[in-house]
Amino acid sequence: MPTPKKGARLGGSPAHQRLILANLATALFEHGRITTTEAKARTLRPVAEKLITKAKKAHLGENALHNRREVLKTIRDKGVVHTLFTEIAPTFEERPGGYTRITKIGPRKGDNAPMAVIELVTEAYEPKQRATKPAAGSSTTSSAAAPAAEVGPTDITEESGPEESVVAEAQAEELEGTDTEAPDSADGADLEPAPTTDEPEVAAATEDAPAEQTADEAVEGTDGEAKA
Repeated sequence: MPTPKKGARLGGSPAHQRLILANLATALFEHGRITTTEAKARTLRPVAEKLITKAKKAHLGENALHNRREVLKTIRDKGVVHTLFTEIAPTFEERPGGYTRITKIGPRKGDNAPMAVIELVTEAYEPKQRATKPAAGSSTTSSAAAPAAEVGPTDITEESGPEESVVAEAQAEELEGTDTEAPDSADGADLEPAPTTDEPEVAAATEDAPAEQTADEAVEGTDGEAKA
């Protein structure tokens, strides 16, 4: 027997596999969900979704009679076909694909075959909004304009040259030296006795005396000239 290109071989021959898939699809559209082996669910999924796509095209007005006859080749029950075209297809009108869902439920008791539930998706479809990326040209121009905007005439005038920085450092060192010398002088003043101020006062008195005498002599000279 020829093996299928994809998936497991169900039954003993290709004809038997087509009958098994037709029966599984009929039960899926009739009940909405069925429990079967994982291999059968994976093989049934593309077949069922193709039938739903044909029913949806017929619902949208694209070759309604042709699509119905194509579905009748697989599903022989006209009642299930009517349900597919009138009830199931309108619910998937806005959904672009992914009409079925497979859920694993663990191994089967007895032969330990992996089981799964395949069902129709009944949730409302909500399209996802993709984030728009900026164009490559706009990003490069904006990045090139940003450094130009940052560098301006004010930045150039505010920057100090090497000479100004050296002068500022020298002034800062002088201020630090005066700050450090001030406490030492204060400590020395506390330790040494204060000098007496009598001698400077005497010297100032002696210096003021000749000045007063010269002033008196000048006044007397002017008085004598006036009398003459």
